[in-house]
Amino acid sequence: MKFYDCSTAPSPRRVRMFIAEKNIDIPVVEVDLANGEQHKAHFASLNPFRTVPVLELDSGEVLTSSTAIVHYLEGVFPEPALMGSSVNARALIMDLDWRIEQDGFMAIGEAFRNRAKSFANHALTGRHEYAQIPALVERGAHRTGLFFAWLDELLADRTYLAGDNFTLADITAFVSVEFARWIKQTPTSTQENLQRWHAEVSQRSSAKV
Repeated sequence: MKFYDCSTAPSPRRVRMFIAEKNIDIPVVEVDLANGEQHKAHFASLNPFRTVPVLELDSGEVLTSSTAIVHYLEGVFPEPALMGSSVNARALIMDLDWRIEQDGFMAIGEAFRNRAKSFANHALTGRHEYAQIPALVERGAHRTGLFFAWLDELLADRTYLAGDNFTLADITAFVSVEFARWIKQTPTSTQENLQRWHAEVSQRSSAKV
């Protein structure tokens, strides 16, 4: 296998944390997004969508989404289980992870990509050009605040987001909270549950990759 990464980007960080939690040794290829390497012919031929992360399998097949990559790695390396150890647990964790991605990660991306000058013609990821919509900056920031409030409420009676065990949902949420710094948003001082959880996850070795 070969993992195509960008050390400064939040999307591949989700997979990096997953790999670190699994203690898997996968060769890494760094993709220089800042200088547009994702649009160069050699990378576009590998992933026509021109995004990272990418996992190239030994078979030559290519996975181009974080969700597909972690599903594959969980199947090949089942321990420790990061997506549940039963059908019910897996479904609940994936449902939670989807909600975190939609209401958190994507909201932050909406605010960031519609404001950053470097994304003037790429407000959405991928090969096609999309103009920025300034109104989405404010909406994304508002959605991020609601996301933080929801996480804080969810963590009131549990150690981790899906219960007692650290899971993919925690990885996606942690990367989202860290990503929110790019739009100058952090959990408030009154969101003590979220603050406690974030501090605890920050101590994990996977949070430092």
